[in-house]
Amino acid sequence: MKKLYLIGGTMGVGKTATCQQLKSMLSNAVLLDGDWCWDADPFVVTDETKAMVMDNICHVLNNLIRCSAYDNVLFCWVMHEQAIVDDILSRLDTSSCLVRVISLVCSEEELRNHLGKDVSAGIRLPDVIRRSLARLPLYDTMGGEKIDTTYLTPAAVAEQIIRREGREGTAPPAHRPLCEGPSGRR
Repeated sequence: MKKLYLIGGTMGVGKTATCQQLKSMLSNAVLLDGDWCWDADPFVVTDETKAMVMDNICHVLNNLIRCSAYDNVLFCWVMHEQAIVDDILSRLDTSSCLVRVISLVCSEEELRNHLGKDVSAGIRLPDVIRRSLARLPLYDTMGGEKIDTTYLTPAAVAEQIIRREGREGTAPPAHRPLCEGPSGRR
């Protein structure tokens, strides 16, 4: 059965690097990074752009879920509120796949170190540290699995995700009904 992995976490926690590792470790895997659906200059956050990005993400994810070439669909994005995950799942046809919702977390010190390196390298702006640290506690209230990436390589985190397969291999039951549309159809 096809598997859909929704992997969230604050900026700098290692979502993209972990998903790149996971993609190479799973068979017939494909990755969509939510940031690719909102790579704009200037980066403008309005109700219109947020709606556009969600539509783009869900359209691509549904296409990847339907595509028979892929057994494992990976999606990573900040997803710092349960409502974001619920909104995405409500727009997807997950009737033919198992869903795993995973939040990556780490210590504040580790997050500062990761982001500090990115800021020094010019990859990120300095305000990302403050914004990311503010979001970190929000993952405590998220449903699904939690994996602490503190002191772990992306490969080690990907291995943990695979090891947990079967023990926590589906989304919590509360997510299943949210996949149905208003008419009850998928």
